Amino acid sequence: MACGPLCHTMTAVLQREAVYLWYYFDLHLRQIFPYWVLGMALGSLISVFAKERIHGLFRSLRGKRLGIAGIFAASVLGIASPLCMYGTIPLAASFSESGMEDDWLAAFMMSSILLNPQLILYSMALGPAALTIRVGASFLCGGLAGLLIRWFYRGKNFFDFEGFSPPKNRDTDPSPIVRFLKNLGRNLKATGPMFLLGVVLSAAFQRYVPAELVARLFGENQGFGVLMAATIGVPLYACGGGTIPLLQAWLADGMTMGSAAAFMITGPATKITNLGAVKIVLGARRFILYLGFVILFALGTGWLVDTFI
Repeated sequence: MACGPLCHTMTAVLQREAVYLWYYFDLHLRQIFPYWVLGMALGSLISVFAKERIHGLFRSLRGKRLGIAGIFAASVLGIASPLCMYGTIPLAASFSESGMEDDWLAAFMMSSILLNPQLILYSMALGPAALTIRVGASFLCGGLAGLLIRWFYRGKNFFDFEGFSPPKNRDTDPSPIVRFLKNLGRNLKATGPMFLLGVVLSAAFQRYVPAELVARLFGENQGFGVLMAATIGVPLYACGGGTIPLLQAWLADGMTMGSAAAFMITGPATKITNLGAVKIVLGARRFILYLGFVILFALGTGWLVDTFI
């Protein structure tokens, strides 16, 4: 059947939109892809060759009279750990079984939820200011979580690790090169689809969402923008690498750095898989405390960033 004028018009429109979408997709992909690849490689290198050393260093802190300094040391090691939350919780259970204090475990787990070496490299695509804020906020969030547990749960158990066993080591091949390649393959398989989805969504936002709307929501009214960013971080965040293209597009369109900071805190902390893992070891009441802490910290961080930076 011959295609009439309307059919030709629709075809031309679809072709034009495909060209625009491909342009934005290609633009974002070329900007982000190198950081994603480097992040995958770094994460696999740390997981295969340095993970046990990092976790051993954390174990070695037990028994030393570090006081509050130990909490912030735990926060740093949480950021350095390459494990996801479902790997971190069994590890924390083994730390707890060996006598590690809950305040140190809280700092380690909180900062580990928010950041890891791979995500640090991803976030370099957002520029040095966003990277510095993300690293600093994750460190402070872990430290504050540990301090709150130290002040309000001294002498009481905050976590319930009953039933958890140490995480199984999957990097057991005798060849270090094979171990690295297998780990890298698992990382690529786990993050690749969400990374590409993030690039597709950022291209769609760039094409169909007016920059003025982004600036109005996340830029003009800073307090409201921070609240909005913290709120949408709850349902929208699925993968750290996948949200970097979105943040890059939003920042270019007028999102304030404080709103971006709030999104980068609530997103990973309330990601559905992380919430499921955290809920298991906290129980209902302390889980609500966790959510309240995350949201208040995100809002406070966003407000401070927009006010002073």
